[in-house]
Amino acid sequence: MRRLAPSAPLALTPAPCPTDGNVLLSLIGMPGGGKSTVARHLAKRLNLALIDSDQVIEERIGESIRSFFEREGEESFRDVEQDVIGDITRTFQGVLATGGGTVLRAANRETLRRRSTVLYLNTTPEALFRRLRFDNKRPLLRVDDPLQRLRELHAVRDPLYLETAHFVVATGRSSIPTLVSTILTQLELGGIIDPYSVPSVIDPSP
Repeated sequence: MRRLAPSAPLALTPAPCPTDGNVLLSLIGMPGGGKSTVARHLAKRLNLALIDSDQVIEERIGESIRSFFEREGEESFRDVEQDVIGDITRTFQGVLATGGGTVLRAANRETLRRRSTVLYLNTTPEALFRRLRFDNKRPLLRVDDPLQRLRELHAVRDPLYLETAHFVVATGRSSIPTLVSTILTQLELGGIIDPYSVPSVIDPSP
């Protein structure tokens, strides 16, 4: 995991420590990269609220993203997504899991970077394919060659994820607990969270 130097003019203002409940950590990355799962475990470790932008979108549109996407098209979906990202980051404090294509809109990239600490879960297309090859719920992957599609998506989106992120986490074959521990260490070293506020996974709860 490495920390990226902020890109001007979007200088990073470190978020307050979660001991006061006033922190927003946003997870970005490719579809199937583990954002929702890592977000859930990270929120639990930090005793923070959790929100998933895709779930909020489905509540707002009253149907599945897949159905809306197929009927209304990607542009209409991205409009809704941009509104949701703006609303969440304006008031929510906790851990946010975003959709894989959230960074396609410059407004979303700017909003996430300015209002939160952004963590990019970087996964190779090949690893994503192994996870998603039997998943028929993702509209952009319903093609004849999903692996090639993932490679194309990664080539387009990886620079946008890097542009948005404050921290980059190479997921590799690491377990979820290992990934979360790595993230916590980097957030502590970066002064984003207070190390004394993070419960130990070894020490028994009182």
